Amino acid sequence: MPRNAPYAPFRRLQPGDRILLAFSGGVDSAVSAVLALRAGYKVTAVHMTLLPGSDASRTKAEETAAALGIELVHADCTAAFERDVLRPCWDMYKSGFTPNPCAICNPRVKFGALMPLMERYDCTAFATGHYAKILDMPDGSVRLARGAYREKDQSYFLFGLSQEQLAMIVFPLGGMTKPEVRELAREIDLPNAESKESQDACFMPPDMTAAEFLHAHFGEAVPGGDFAEAPGGRILGRHNGIHAFTVGQRKGTGVAMGVPAWVSRIDAADRKVWLTTNPDDLLRDALVLPTAHWIVKPPETVQFRAQVQIRYRSRPAEADVLLSPNGVVFIKFDAPQRAVTPGQAAVIYDGETLLGGGWIP
Repeated sequence: MPRNAPYAPFRRLQPGDRILLAFSGGVDSAVSAVLALRAGYKVTAVHMTLLPGSDASRTKAEETAAALGIELVHADCTAAFERDVLRPCWDMYKSGFTPNPCAICNPRVKFGALMPLMERYDCTAFATGHYAKILDMPDGSVRLARGAYREKDQSYFLFGLSQEQLAMIVFPLGGMTKPEVRELAREIDLPNAESKESQDACFMPPDMTAAEFLHAHFGEAVPGGDFAEAPGGRILGRHNGIHAFTVGQRKGTGVAMGVPAWVSRIDAADRKVWLTTNPDDLLRDALVLPTAHWIVKPPETVQFRAQVQIRYRSRPAEADVLLSPNGVVFIKFDAPQRAVTPGQAAVIYDGETLLGGGWIP
């Protein structure tokens, strides 16, 4: 693969250019604004409204923008968020999948709905507070790479972005660590410098899972079903809906088997949740992606070596990736992977560079 250009936080920009910055008012977006201003760029911050009545989020963004002295505009994304993120995620939960809302939202809403506003506000680039890097190539294309702070690297969530989108994006925090970001926030006396790290999708209340929130949000009845013991099929009890379970889950099933048990499979057709007491039942040494989105054109060869990440918090696993002429991707892991979960993304890397990814069926 050709050598990447060095990472530059504000690549392709000229002094005085205006940046449209996705702005929650949290520490990451606020420090991104500060870095842009210090580098000599103008900033228009745009705050997304994703759910009706989310006044606290809007107020926080307004207060932080005022403290920084930057222009703030608002974008009502509630309809797009409902249509393109919430509804697909809920439909997946009801079908026995465990979706990744952030990876779904980024290309469709956060970038897909906000980037078109660049022209309205005379902006040259679009920025977010993601911990990831964009690198320019000699041929004019771009690469998406992991952020310098591996504990916070968020490139996984961005695999669905296109070359056209990446060409106009800058990630000011790509070369920083979270402690460095917080220290800068303290220096400028940001009130949220010590705010707790968000661990889940932005729309979720702290005391609910995504599935619980979406169940309440849509108010749809979900039929119950049986717990079954793998492999024999002995019925162990009843559950109130497959949306509440995910492959690899151990706690929260409410089934007492005397020994630890994990969800090994979810069958949507008969609403059955399978439990196993053998952790090896969760291991898979291969994976098939029916389709994949490629940021970097795959190698001409049919098979190549890569690292594949099957969840945001999982380590990338060495694997052989095989490409079929019809776009199907076959992944053979060097070592079996635990709890390969339908609905999550399998993201393919070449070292630090993200090549592409697809949804696990």
